[in-house]
Amino acid sequence: MSEEKQNPEEELEATGEETGVDAEAQTTESEEAEVETDADQIANLKAKVAEAEDNYLRAHAEMQNMQSRYAKEQVQAVKFANQKLAKSILPAVDNLERALQVEADDGAAEQIKTGVEMVYKTLISALEEHDVKAVGEIGEAFDPNFHQAIQSVPADDDHPADTIATVLQKGYVLADRVIRPAMVAVYN
Repeated sequence: MSEEKQNPEEELEATGEETGVDAEAQTTESEEAEVETDADQIANLKAKVAEAEDNYLRAHAEMQNMQSRYAKEQVQAVKFANQKLAKSILPAVDNLERALQVEADDGAAEQIKTGVEMVYKTLISALEEHDVKAVGEIGEAFDPNFHQAIQSVPADDDHPADTIATVLQKGYVLADRVIRPAMVAVYN
């Protein structure tokens, strides 16, 4: 029995030593797992912070783009606010030009023509004040951005090709935008 008693004590001592070693190993492993878990958490948090910073920068850039786009749209709106009005006045200007082309036979007709000419000059002056200008003059180089070719006329030595031969209807531009292209005959 004494051997049996020793054996259990020896077993306890041996088990205790092994248990202590195992406990230390388990503690080390659990600490390493905690360190790895902490490192993973830190890495995840750093990734989230980086993503949040990226989202912030993108949102900030988008806001700046929206503000600059809005400012440009406002400038364009102010610049071309008179386009509809100018476009609706152009037929009246055309009619006044046609009226001025008619010859006056007597004094009354001459007075009427003078009145029409005054109204015409006032309208043209008002259009020019608002940056509306006529385009399409005889002899000017043909530009498809501002002119619409209705006819072609054979070119000769005095009239080079791709120049305006006749203006059938004046064109108008507001700032740099075409309101109405000039209808022209072009030398070919």
